[in-house]
Amino acid sequence: MAEFSRRDFIALSSALALAPSVGAAAAQPQQSGGTVIVAFGAGTPRHLNPAVQSGVATAVPGTQIFASPLRYDANWQAQPYLAKSWEVAKNGLAVTLHLVDDAVFHDGRPMTSADVAYSILAIKKDHPFKDMFAPVASVDTPDPHTAIIRLAHRHPAILLALSPALCPILPKHYFDDGTDLKINPKNSKPIGCGPFKLAEFVPASHITLERFDKFFITGRPRLDRIILQIIDDETALVIGMEQRQTHVQFFASEPRDIDRLSKQPHLAVTDQGYAGVGPINWLEFNELKKPLDDKRVRQAIAYALDRDFVIKNLLLGEARAATGPIHPESPFYTADVDHYALDLDNANRLLDAAGLKRDADGTRFGLTVDYIPGPSVQQQGVAQYLRPQLKKIGIDVTVRAAPDFPTWAQRVSSWDFDMSMDIVFNWGDPVIGVDRTYLSSNIRKGVIWSNTQNYRNPRVDQLLAAAATEIDPAKRKAQYVEFQKIVVGDAPIAYVNAVPYHTIYDKGLGNVPTTIWGSMSPLDEFYWEKKPA
Repeated sequence: MAEFSRRDFIALSSALALAPSVGAAAAQPQQSGGTVIVAFGAGTPRHLNPAVQSGVATAVPGTQIFASPLRYDANWQAQPYLAKSWEVAKNGLAVTLHLVDDAVFHDGRPMTSADVAYSILAIKKDHPFKDMFAPVASVDTPDPHTAIIRLAHRHPAILLALSPALCPILPKHYFDDGTDLKINPKNSKPIGCGPFKLAEFVPASHITLERFDKFFITGRPRLDRIILQIIDDETALVIGMEQRQTHVQFFASEPRDIDRLSKQPHLAVTDQGYAGVGPINWLEFNELKKPLDDKRVRQAIAYALDRDFVIKNLLLGEARAATGPIHPESPFYTADVDHYALDLDNANRLLDAAGLKRDADGTRFGLTVDYIPGPSVQQQGVAQYLRPQLKKIGIDVTVRAAPDFPTWAQRVSSWDFDMSMDIVFNWGDPVIGVDRTYLSSNIRKGVIWSNTQNYRNPRVDQLLAAAATEIDPAKRKAQYVEFQKIVVGDAPIAYVNAVPYHTIYDKGLGNVPTTIWGSMSPLDEFYWEKKPA
């Protein structure tokens, strides 16, 4: 096989060059100490172990507690972390990680290649992103500071998969206790070798992280403490930032709030730090429920959804339309799909053709729509908008609220829903964040952000399997273009908008995270330049 080129891997958000050592990093200013209080609007995480759970609520605290083999900068370039250097074999079937020799876990035990091997294989088995490490055949550990990842086939996203939120290195001696990792109670009281250790986790209240004094990068972390203040009320989020009760809000997406807070003299706003996220706001359909098992019904709902109204009126024009399963900023995106422009006449014709006639009061059938509690405009707002809008084509919509994120996640992952609003990330590469939603092999009851629509299409399975091993960017793009056209036509999901994420922060803070993973990366360089009074 031909050698992987640097050009190929840059195009696929990876890097093959031998990395510099951690010790070669530029000298950092003296640690400033202090506490940063995060206005955490992502909800209460089910637990804090990103090895078996995806999503912002777990990733932000999890990437502080755990370290990963690599980390990424703002230019999609891999940087050393637990791996001080690495090589990809010429045939593309092995990645050798040369680990730092001074990393210890929060209980003082050394981190070794055995922990890396255990973690990668555990993630392969239990993480909802099934394809992310599916090509991993084994992980060899010739010595305590070398781990060799053996691949069954070329994997264009393997280095990106070693990122902080995707590949936390777990202490084998702590987690490997015979308990199923997915339900291990230690997931809520984890230890890792990241820059911060867990001090307290009070669901629906806060997560307190304290500086780990034996962190393997000298002089870091620079903060003494990070407190994630879990705030579900949108008004409270805004007021807390205005009154300096909280200092930073990541993943802010409500346009009115962003505009209001940007006018505060002590606050700054940036949209940097989300390049690797690729977030899409959408309405998904449960194909196990009639009449949603009929493609014509799903298409009719998509034609009835006025995206222009949502973007211009609900989102104040601060978002762009999403037209398919791949984010508009991805190199694999195509706009050459049916955009489902508003067409109520066509929607009614499709429902008539499906045999769903109106009754005496004009109603054809009823459906329930769920939504993620928290991001009110893009989730609750759109869900409520659907009631009068779908009434125009004879669908009686009931909006069902969830008291918290775990309740919503349980409903959707157990297929106890008709329709649900959702925000789903591309995670940098389609193999990692897109395939999971559409592969029939990833229909996994109880696993949120898997193929919860129960969507099945053999051609889609073939295309995604081919693209997962293809290293030629042009060929890979063609495969994903065909995939997008098929999926948009099948309409397991009605795509609404690309999510306009921002970070709002106190101007006294320095090194605000703006890498491709933003706050889903270690905050070891985050610090106070000028602490508030």
